[in-house]
Amino acid sequence: MAISMSKKKSKLSKRVDETKELCFFNSILVRFLYRIPITLFLLGLIFLWSSSTTIMSGKIVHICLSSRKLNNLYCLSAGTQPTFEIPIPSLNDTSTISHLELVKHEAKEVSNAVLENPVNLNNAVKTVDRNADEEFVNAVTVVEEQLQVQRSWRSNSSSPMCEGKGIYVYDLPSKFNQDLVDQCGNMTPWVDFCKYFINGALGELIPKIGDRWYQTHQYALELIFHSRVLKHPCRVYNENEAKLFYVPYYGGLDILRWHFKNVSNSVKDSLGLELVKWLELQTPWILNSGRDHVFVLGKISWDFRRRTDSSWGTTLLKLDQMQNPMKLLIERQPWELNEIGIPHPTHFHPRSDDDIIAWQNKIISSNRKNLVTFAGGPRPGDPDNIRSVLINQCNSGIGNSVCRFLNCSSGGCDQPEAIIELFTESEFCLQPPGDSPTRKSVFDSLVSGCIPVVFDPFTAYYQYPWHLPEDRRMYSVFIDKEEVRKMEVNVVERLMKVSKEERDEMRRYIVYELLPGLVYGDPNAKFEKFQDAFSITMNNLLERVSRVE
Repeated sequence: MAISMSKKKSKLSKRVDETKELCFFNSILVRFLYRIPITLFLLGLIFLWSSSTTIMSGKIVHICLSSRKLNNLYCLSAGTQPTFEIPIPSLNDTSTISHLELVKHEAKEVSNAVLENPVNLNNAVKTVDRNADEEFVNAVTVVEEQLQVQRSWRSNSSSPMCEGKGIYVYDLPSKFNQDLVDQCGNMTPWVDFCKYFINGALGELIPKIGDRWYQTHQYALELIFHSRVLKHPCRVYNENEAKLFYVPYYGGLDILRWHFKNVSNSVKDSLGLELVKWLELQTPWILNSGRDHVFVLGKISWDFRRRTDSSWGTTLLKLDQMQNPMKLLIERQPWELNEIGIPHPTHFHPRSDDDIIAWQNKIISSNRKNLVTFAGGPRPGDPDNIRSVLINQCNSGIGNSVCRFLNCSSGGCDQPEAIIELFTESEFCLQPPGDSPTRKSVFDSLVSGCIPVVFDPFTAYYQYPWHLPEDRRMYSVFIDKEEVRKMEVNVVERLMKVSKEERDEMRRYIVYELLPGLVYGDPNAKFEKFQDAFSITMNNLLERVSRVE
């Protein structure tokens, strides 16, 4: 028994010794780790932040890896809520609900019916599909009818006819515009926007491309338009001589300054509400309830239509007072007649007809060594987005030899010259939706003579009735995104079937007919042969307002 006890004691003693050794090792490790400066940990956090773009709004966190700047235009489509879905208005209800919510609502009704009578399952599901499809088709019909109305407002004159059509520019209190510009240094946590607001908001020059090319930011439209309208030949300084009233409120900058700050919805809405109250005291607004007033807003419509379950954006365009005026945006709400989509600002800002002609001559003869190009990033968190499918088709199989993919998620799109060079060397440029249907890249590709391949009609066809023709086949190729998502079509193979003659014909139309009207001239621009995007917009606005009773 004594021998047995002695053995057990020996084993126990051994375990105690091992435990002591382990504790001693752990103690040394803890002391070592404790001595590592906390600055190393902070440096790690800083590196993580600098190599990613994080957009926080409410419950949403959207990260574009390796995008250190907000000027990575192909990471954020227009700064809208990530994976945003266009609300489809219900024609049987005055409220607006999304297509997805509609399907879910009807699916719940089907579920309840099936519980009562399981035999009706197949018929019930077919009814949901049919009703949802009919609702969408009816909504699209409304969009197309409204586009026809908006096209009827186009002016037949290539130069402004100012008699009886004066433009009055409100001298707003500076808090509605210039004070917002003055916040350029701290508008976002990691980008100094001030460099984008120089040269009349065109940004810094890009001499590598040409002396009319600038580092223009996609959110600069409000400033660009304001600087041009101040020099418009139809401008009047007496409000009694005016037919059109321009409100230079920088609503897009107002939204942008709050995107990355933890403030309440009431704070985000406050300046817009102040503006409306200010306008309601002005005689021209009172006389016509704002129907002869126009706003230019440099972000997409949905950013001004904050949902009740979200903290993203403001509610400016949901205000009753904002229903009568005309609103010009880079992306319109498709079912609002008084909203007009106008082109995203590109990097090309000509000053004369000769500037446009010189660029036309250059890109029409450009050596296009890539059949297909896609500049963008995947959307791994959005299973419905087709970008990953397009990237795979571009990088594999036959696409590997004829398709070029520029990965914007790794910073490849930070420099505009890289984008323009790629597009001028390509026949087709893929334009899948991003965070919202529209893309600035559509206009970059058109200005570069690259034929856009569109996958959603809301990307371009239902947006820009004054600047793009009704016949989409004249300047683009359409491939339904549902076919891509279901892997029913290989986009690269489809584009390989487009003949050289067809490509050349489309490109000639893009370069010689469309291009001049898609770019914004610089603040001192004077054109005789062409109309730029600004001129087309103002001429059509004057035509529209002349019909207001």
